[in-house]
Amino acid sequence: MPIVDMPLAELSQYQGRNPRPADFDAYWDAALAEMKATKADVELVPCDVIKPSFAECFDLYFTGVGGARVHAKYLRPKDVPKPHPAVVLFHGYSGSSGDWVDKLGYVALGFSVAALDCRGQGGRSEDTGGVKGNTLRGHIIRGLDDTPDKLLFRQIYLDCAQLAGIVMEMPEVNPARVGATGGSQGGGLTLACAALEPRIARAAPLFPFLCDYLRVWEMDLAVGAYEELRTYFRLFDPRHEREGELWTKLGYIDNQHLAPRIQAETLMLTGLMDTICPPSTQFAAYNRIPAAKDLVIYPDFGHEGLPGSGDIVFRFMSEL
Repeated sequence: MPIVDMPLAELSQYQGRNPRPADFDAYWDAALAEMKATKADVELVPCDVIKPSFAECFDLYFTGVGGARVHAKYLRPKDVPKPHPAVVLFHGYSGSSGDWVDKLGYVALGFSVAALDCRGQGGRSEDTGGVKGNTLRGHIIRGLDDTPDKLLFRQIYLDCAQLAGIVMEMPEVNPARVGATGGSQGGGLTLACAALEPRIARAAPLFPFLCDYLRVWEMDLAVGAYEELRTYFRLFDPRHEREGELWTKLGYIDNQHLAPRIQAETLMLTGLMDTICPPSTQFAAYNRIPAAKDLVIYPDFGHEGLPGSGDIVFRFMSEL
């Protein structure tokens, strides 16, 4: 079988390359304290784009860290016993929460559904900005020239956890039966959400982004989704004089270091021919998850639609 990364036996043991900041736990504990101190001011606005007979649809707004108004789609079933389960959905890099109709399968199953719009990307969430340095090419490096608490993915990870907590507080939702899922960036956000909101019961990341940045660089795959890493060095550190400092700062938003906090039963799906989010970077996070976990492998597939993956995740979540 052709390979683009390590053999599977090595992947199953791989522990990652990107450095972990010494104050990593204190950093995220302080971030969570900030999130919990933020008054969410949740607002539900009825949506009339579609009107299914079995569902209610809302634009959900809440205030996240830094005062940003964050948007998500929220759908809940009608005439279903309460409290019922829920699932939180996360989208790919630069995308949005998508159409209403593609959430209705879960609603028909008796789930409430929340789908986040990441700040500064393709949806309706507010990006309050206010960082020093480059904002041209990507969100991984956004805030890299400022203090670590200004990293944009810190704020986005907290939005994920905060939205999950808001869903858990809905009177119709059983907080012990909430799952999270998404692909690519959505897979990375699934890991972050489950790490920062430990009540998440099930997590299903598909080929997760935002893991082991140094490994991506060493494989010469800082192209496509990770191109901003190459752009940053070429523009702002062309001789790599600050390389150690920069990789360490990126370690704050590296999901391999958040993974040990995950308590959710986890199902990860990955393609071994992935050259966008290399398999080793995904395994760096997966191998650190201490909770019950399983892996679905597609040997011949890359960063693309994985046949049957939607059904696999739907069945996994339906067991909630």
